[in-house]
Amino acid sequence: MTEELIDRLAIRDLVENWAVWRDAGDWERFRTVWAPEGRMMATWFQGTGDEFIAVSKRGFENGVNILHFLGGTSIDLAGNRAIAQTKMTINQRAEVAGVLVDVVCTGRFYDFLEKRDGAWLLVLRQPIYEKDRMDPVDPAAKMELDPELLARFPVGYRHLAYLQTKLGFTVKPDMPGLFGEVVEGLYARGADWLSGKPL
Repeated sequence: MTEELIDRLAIRDLVENWAVWRDAGDWERFRTVWAPEGRMMATWFQGTGDEFIAVSKRGFENGVNILHFLGGTSIDLAGNRAIAQTKMTINQRAEVAGVLVDVVCTGRFYDFLEKRDGAWLLVLRQPIYEKDRMDPVDPAAKMELDPELLARFPVGYRHLAYLQTKLGFTVKPDMPGLFGEVVEGLYARGADWLSGKPL
């Protein structure tokens, strides 16, 4: 196999391990995908990989129900740096106004990666939120959402943000979506990363 193919397989392995180990609560192995200074950006959390592990572990132990499913991955390689985009869905289950609901948010993980001492590591994970929906687990259940709260957030993750706000999280209101200046800025940062510039 060529070195490029080995790199692509290693990056895909990292992306898949992130989802499996995080959702299974396998925190020791989950730590191995992160660079020491690696950062996670999410609707409800922005901070280092270590901080993300700590808050995810607490949530896991307290019954927070967030799962990730992955689709295809596209990888741009430039020496010891890479950008990986992976189709994904985020699934969160919780109660809203006394009704148990599932929120499904579809988007992409946009990952900044670097190869260090022969191993690929995650330097920054920035999800792109493309569209979402909220459904009662019991299809016969009825619920009403606050339209003012719902409208506070971008269309790509407004139901996810609604649920997380109701659970007490402070949700970042300007995450990248499918279109617009924020996601275009992210793509520009990705191009800079591949050209050797610092984050």
